[in-house]
Amino acid sequence: QLQASGGGLVQAGDSLRLSCAASGRSFIAFALGWFRQAPGKERKFVAAISQSGTTYYADSVKGRFTMSRDNAINTVYLQMNSLKPEDTAVYYCAADTRLGMVRSKSGSGLNYWGKGTQVTVSS
Repeated sequence: QLQASGGGLVQAGDSLRLSCAASGRSFIAFALGWFRQAPGKERKFVAAISQSGTTYYADSVKGRFTMSRDNAINTVYLQMNSLKPEDTAVYYCAADTRLGMVRSKSGSGLNYWGKGTQVTVSS
């Protein structure tokens, strides 16, 4: 089970840190990803982290967002800096043992999803 938190309403240029806490004893076996869905748009890949800690980012967030994981507390983070209005979306975390799945464009086929957390960036 995944539980995302940390969203909120911020101004352009501000920062937010999202968290996704996982329950279960096999967290280390999973790669995790963040996806987002803006109103009226399809869900899109944002970032992913492998079991070994290698990170991957969508071009739109590269250099501004940083994903990390803390295996001791079964949690992944998404540090979002220099936020832009176009980052406004509901953000979802997801998990899979297959790294390729959490790096997919929309997360189709992923079995483990957290409830979304709303991020709103005002201009």
